[in-house]
Amino acid sequence: MKKKSESELVSNRRARHDYEILETFEAGMSLQGTEIKSLRDHGGSLQESYVIIDRMEAWLKGCSIAPYSFGNIHNHEEKRDRKLLLHKREIEKLKRSIQEKGLTIIPLAIYLTRGRAKVKIAISRGKKQHDKRSSIKEREHKRSMERALKS
Repeated sequence: MKKKSESELVSNRRARHDYEILETFEAGMSLQGTEIKSLRDHGGSLQESYVIIDRMEAWLKGCSIAPYSFGNIHNHEEKRDRKLLLHKREIEKLKRSIQEKGLTIIPLAIYLTRGRAKVKIAISRGKKQHDKRSSIKEREHKRSMERALKS
């Protein structure tokens, strides 16, 4: 459930289709000035991005934030690695979970909370093709039930 002070800027729409979400976390992002301006203009993408833990620091890799259109020579690099701001206990929990076979950490969305950019990340397990088909069938069945109840 979203709070009134949150506004989603970028979302990873394929994540819930390709992965089974086990647990979610909220992390801050270390950004440069032109990156936050570009995000506010919805100039970002989380496709093919993932999170790694390196030396007890969480890093967002593969995230694309478009160069700011009104930027100058000090504009940011589009696909640089961005540091995620998490508590030590959360990083340790994430590190333990990705050591388990088949689990990975993916970003779900980038949003603003009280003027600060946050990333919603999730510990997830990749779905197989038959899992995707069954989830589509369940969704279609649920929709048809709701239509039947309405009429």
